[in-house]
Amino acid sequence: MRFLDDLPHSVKEEDHVLIPMSDGVRLSARIWRPVSSDSEPLPAILEYIPYRKRDLTAVRDSMHHPYIAGHGYVCVRVDLRGTGDSEGVLRDEYLEGEQRDAEEILAWLAARPWCDGSTGMMGLSWGAFAALQVAARQPASLRAIAISSFTDDRYADDMHYMGGALLSDNLAEAGTMFAYATCPPDPATVGERWRDMWRERMENTRPWALEWLRHQRRDDYWRHASVSENYRDVRCPVLASSGWADGYSNAVTRLLAHLDTPRKGLIGPWSHKFPHLGEPGPAIGYLQELVRWWDHWLKGADNGAMDGPMLRAWMQDSVPPSTSYEERPGRWVDEPYWPSPRIEQATLPLYRHRIVMDDTAAASGSSGSEGRGQPMRVQSPLSVGQFAGKWASYNAPPDLPYDQREEDGGSLVFDSPVLTEPLEILGSPFVDVELSADRPVAMVVARLSDVAPDGKATRVCYGLLNLTHRDGVGEPVRLEPGRRYRATVELNGVAQSFPPGHRIRLSLSTSYWPLAWPPPEPVLLSVYEGTSSLRLPVRSRDAAGDAPVPAFGEAEAARPVAMTQLVAPEQRWEVKRDLVDYHSAMEIVKDRGTMRIEDTGTDVSCRAFERYTSTADDFTSAGGESAWTMRFSRGDWDVRVETRTFLTCTEDEFRIDATLDGYEGERRVFSRTWNENVPRDLL
Repeated sequence: MRFLDDLPHSVKEEDHVLIPMSDGVRLSARIWRPVSSDSEPLPAILEYIPYRKRDLTAVRDSMHHPYIAGHGYVCVRVDLRGTGDSEGVLRDEYLEGEQRDAEEILAWLAARPWCDGSTGMMGLSWGAFAALQVAARQPASLRAIAISSFTDDRYADDMHYMGGALLSDNLAEAGTMFAYATCPPDPATVGERWRDMWRERMENTRPWALEWLRHQRRDDYWRHASVSENYRDVRCPVLASSGWADGYSNAVTRLLAHLDTPRKGLIGPWSHKFPHLGEPGPAIGYLQELVRWWDHWLKGADNGAMDGPMLRAWMQDSVPPSTSYEERPGRWVDEPYWPSPRIEQATLPLYRHRIVMDDTAAASGSSGSEGRGQPMRVQSPLSVGQFAGKWASYNAPPDLPYDQREEDGGSLVFDSPVLTEPLEILGSPFVDVELSADRPVAMVVARLSDVAPDGKATRVCYGLLNLTHRDGVGEPVRLEPGRRYRATVELNGVAQSFPPGHRIRLSLSTSYWPLAWPPPEPVLLSVYEGTSSLRLPVRSRDAAGDAPVPAFGEAEAARPVAMTQLVAPEQRWEVKRDLVDYHSAMEIVKDRGTMRIEDTGTDVSCRAFERYTSTADDFTSAGGESAWTMRFSRGDWDVRVETRTFLTCTEDEFRIDATLDGYEGERRVFSRTWNENVPRDLL
């Protein structure tokens, strides 16, 4: 990363500007703008998130917004209602009121004397969700957006549910927002009202997991703000990016395929991070790309921002399994359109433990009828999934999937022949299966792996399907035990090169704990050979398709604000098994330690702890915990929030037990407990 001190425009900063909403609530903004905007109005770029601009995102904000402002834009970073130094209460994600607030912010910005009336929105994760959702509402001033790590489908492709199966990240993210939504504002900005504002937040916040668990199927709650409901609502240009290690890589190609507006896609090897901060590397000069994007769409510059391919993707080379990579070897590939005419679906039949490739079917003795329809059975133990990593990798602590061989021991495994030439895929693989189950509620997990000559298996991508959702996004329907069904499992999109000498492996299992919550009972699944197949999106390696690709610039940003690490961070990811009582636990610690933000003299501590447990193959023993401690101190101001959310289950319901405690110094000034049950809905 190269830090720049000299930028084309001199920038001034206002750290607490109150923007009035129509209901009287005021939202806090930090604004960076060129000095020249006093006399020459400029476009404004909004980032709109709940993660506390004064402290928790201060370092990142100071790298991005002064850089873009220094290239001739007004940059505005707003704390959502009820977070940071904004008034009000944040009760849930992506509500109608949140989007109305954003529309009012954009109108307010467009009317400022230093704004020329045009605006853009940018962001990562929540900020990207917000930008895409607001773009679908078509506010008058919004000219373009640039989004990273997002979804267009809140039910089918977010951290709540996947293929109708409940993800453990539903609990983890609920714990995150339970903590963020109950932190106090800073008295240095809001004054003596800070205690009243803090108490209002704590008194009006409930554990976020409760609401998310009450919507276990695709209903109006998830349809709201899901752009996939009507892509035509988005009419402004979109620059969309993500990373193959992230949980949000699929939405980029869906937008490219479905939007009818100028659009560009970029997918690197990264986890849940901006591309210029990308890990695993290589990171790229993303802020330079943003400036070029804004210059074209907000200032009308003829700079070639829309030239070149619709999609640029990092084609990953084979690597040994690891929970973390500094760099992923590979190369950038271009696709002029998406869907790409250079990608063809290769349908590969599944026979006894084999993936039959076109050129090996005859040699294998599989005529296409021999053994057709014979069952292959699997009943996976709860231990399958302990090396799955996170649904969305943050690369801290190391959270990518490890060697899949132990997972494969509890799975139904199909291997290809040893490859004699490279095979590259780009897009989403599918598994089409004919199957039956011995229980009315069951799931199937499909994993695609790259198997090296030494036997090590690196997971390439995976997919989940709650089989009561086998007919798609409609109403789930129980299975009739013993009856045969057809089902299709879509795996996450990926760009992967399989080298000669390696094998491709498909593994099917009936559980994937703790990445996904297990069904109510163990399931014996029968998969029928000959009528089941793997579909791979094979990319052509013709000379035209693999012409040299122009390199991205080096990652650069404005110099970040000074920060001193007072207490060292801690990262831990442990899998434990007790062979006396057969108790298993996965424990994750992500502790930032304590850092001092020198500009404000504020000491900030943030610790997250997750724990997932089970006993033997008792599927009702699955349990999860998400605990957070957030502390802020400066002088005689010393406050902290502690939240804990526990999720357990029976065959018929989920049980949520949660606590919220607020402290001034060592004195507890607020405490609340929740104990509630939510019925399981074919889950």
